[in-house]
Amino acid sequence: MKITENIYYVGVDDKTLDLFESQYIVPNGISYNSYIVFDDKITVFDTADKRATDKWFANLENTLNGKIPDYLVVSHMEPDHAANIINFCKKYDDAKVIMSAKALSMMPQFFDEDISERCIVVKDNEKISTGKHEFTFIMAPMIHWPEVMVTYDSYDKVLFSADAFGKFGALDTDEDWTCEARRYYFNIVGKYGAQVQVLLKKAAELNIKTICPLHGPVLSENLEFYINKYNIWSSYEPEDDGVFIAYSSIHGNTRKAVEKLAEILKEKGAKKIQVSDLARDDMAENIEDAFRYDKMIVAACTYDGGLFPCMEDFLNHLKAKTYRNRKVGIIENGSWGPMAAKYMKKYLEEMKDISICEKIVTIKSAMKESDVDQLNALADEILSK
Repeated sequence: MKITENIYYVGVDDKTLDLFESQYIVPNGISYNSYIVFDDKITVFDTADKRATDKWFANLENTLNGKIPDYLVVSHMEPDHAANIINFCKKYDDAKVIMSAKALSMMPQFFDEDISERCIVVKDNEKISTGKHEFTFIMAPMIHWPEVMVTYDSYDKVLFSADAFGKFGALDTDEDWTCEARRYYFNIVGKYGAQVQVLLKKAAELNIKTICPLHGPVLSENLEFYINKYNIWSSYEPEDDGVFIAYSSIHGNTRKAVEKLAEILKEKGAKKIQVSDLARDDMAENIEDAFRYDKMIVAACTYDGGLFPCMEDFLNHLKAKTYRNRKVGIIENGSWGPMAAKYMKKYLEEMKDISICEKIVTIKSAMKESDVDQLNALADEILSK
């Protein structure tokens, strides 16, 4: 696939993978992106996962059409991008490998072969010219590994962005970018919002016309839209005015209370309401939706004197991904000695800038008509400014 006059895509779609990073469902697969820049010296940007070795080399050789690459740039050492570094070096004996110092230090952790003599270690803002193209290497630590760097090509005004601006889904999938990019961002990069903000500030100083990420489509139109999404997400600002209700229910009684609350919120004018059963819905999508909306209600039953496991798992995920700057309401259910609210509140209090509603709803086993007043009070508080 031709990106510019001199830049070609040689990545691979993988639709056989069930779980990305062994935890994220990818119903439409994933792409391992790789690029070639033709110039006086030829540069390859990143390799591909070992699952895609044969296909990647076939794409590489077909596009090179007998030419020999001079450089391999390693943006990120994670195996889905770096698995074929040694295979590349064996095939192209004279090629040099460009990487950060931290990436070089990681090489022995992944490979037995020592290629350090062939490596060119670059520093932040260091430049290498290949003819018409001049590459500026920009360190981007903790997006989302410490060795990551992105590269700016001043000739074609392309940013090779590593995992930034990536998304789930193979390239031949016809789907909205935002949903799967949001799910990808918050579950993989989301913890490192401060570092993403630093990178965005550096990127703002560049004249970027195209973004080439390591996953997902090449972005060349309406870049302001994508950059603005990343700015919102990495600032931990809500994307939409709405209420995300995350619940766990053993026998369906907590679910009925949540359904009633959703009705009440709709009647009171809530703009958007998203309800999720934590025991059955994709956890990565739950995390995505929690960050998407400005308000959240957590509803869970007491279990073994503590918190129902899927709710505890959900709150642990939120804490790990730096959930913050939201308003949250609590509903608990317990047949004797309800304890769920206590534990949910404890989790929330450990997160930053979380405003917890004073009204905590307690359901004793099954929701009664007398509980509706409690739900109305919680709805009023969660929707108040």
